[in-house]
Amino acid sequence: MKLFLFLTALIVAGATGVESCTPADRQALLDFKAALNEPYLGIFKSWSGNDCCSSWFGISCDSAGRVADINLRGESEDPIFERAGRSGYMTGAISPSICKLDSLTTLIIADWKGISGEIPPCISSLSKLRILDLVGNKITGVIPADIGKLQRLTVLNVADNSISGGIPASVVNLASLMHLDLRNNQITGGIPQDFGKLTMLSRAMLGRNQLTGTIPSSISGLYRLADFDLSVNQISGVIPAELGSMPVLSTLNLDSNRLSGSIPASLLSNTGLNILNLSRNSLEGKLPDVFGSKTYFIGLDLSYNNLKGQIPKSLSSAAYIGHLDLSHNHLCGSIPTGWPFDHLEASSFSFNDCLW
Repeated sequence: MKLFLFLTALIVAGATGVESCTPADRQALLDFKAALNEPYLGIFKSWSGNDCCSSWFGISCDSAGRVADINLRGESEDPIFERAGRSGYMTGAISPSICKLDSLTTLIIADWKGISGEIPPCISSLSKLRILDLVGNKITGVIPADIGKLQRLTVLNVADNSISGGIPASVVNLASLMHLDLRNNQITGGIPQDFGKLTMLSRAMLGRNQLTGTIPSSISGLYRLADFDLSVNQISGVIPAELGSMPVLSTLNLDSNRLSGSIPASLLSNTGLNILNLSRNSLEGKLPDVFGSKTYFIGLDLSYNNLKGQIPKSLSSAAYIGHLDLSHNHLCGSIPTGWPFDHLEASSFSFNDCLW
C-alpha cells in the first residue's frame, strides 16, 4: 500500500498547473461528467468556466495545457469530504469520451461505490497512462483485451468491482507494471503462463475471484515481487517449489484453493517470507523440519489441510512466530514446549488426530 500511494503521489505531483485549457479537453471532461451523478458532495460544481486546468476539482494539466491527471477519490481527507461528514457516492458510468484526453497520465475514479458499466475499451489507446485506478465501484464487463498496449502503466487497480472474463493475455506486455490488483471480482480462467514477464512487478493481488488452473512456475522469476495474493480462488495442482527462492517475497496468500501435494521445504526455510497462508487446501505429507534461527513468521497458517506426522522440533529455534495455526489436520505426537509454543493458543493445534 505504501508503494502504491508513493507512486500515485509521485506521478500526480509531476503535473504542473497552468492557466489554460484546450477546448477539446474541456469538452471531453464535460462529456465524462454528463455520464455521472454525484448527489451529495457537489464535487462537479467547480467544473465550470473555460479553464479546466486551474480550478476544476480533481483535474490537473501539463505545461502545454493538456489534461494530465484525473484524481477523483470517494474516500478522501479533502475539505469537501470533511465538511460533508461523509464519504463519496456516485452513480453512472465511465464515458468513452475519457479516451479523447490523449495526454492523460493518471486516471483515478476510486471508491465511489455506485459507478457501473464497463471499462471503455479505448482506454488502451491512452499511451501516456501510468496509473489506472478504478477500485471500489460496481464496474462490470471485462478488462480490455489489449490493455497490454499501455507500456507506461505502473499501477492497474480494478479491485472490488464486478469484473468478469479472464485475465487478458496481453497483460504480460505491461513492461512497467509494478502494482496489479484484481481482487474481489468475478474473474475466471487461468493465470497467463508467461506471467513472469512482468519483471517490474512488486505486488500481484488476485484473490477472491474464480481463477482456475495452476500456479505458473514463471512467477518465481519475478525478483521484485514482495506480495502475492491468490487466495479464495479455484487454483489446483502443486505449489511450485521455486516460489521459495524468490528473494524479496514477504507475503504469500494461497489459502482457500484446491492445491494438493506437499508443502515445499523452500517456502518454510525462506527467511524473508513473513506471512504464509496455505490454509483450506488439500495439502498433504509431513511438515518439513527446516526452521532455524532466522525464521521470522508474523503469520503462518497451515490449517484445514491433510498434513500428517509430528510438529517439527526445529520450530523451537525460530526467531519469531507471531501467529501459528496447524488446526484441522492429521498431526500426531507431542506439542513442543517453550518458545514459541508457550504463547500460542490451544486452538492453534485443535482438531488433529493425536496431538497432545
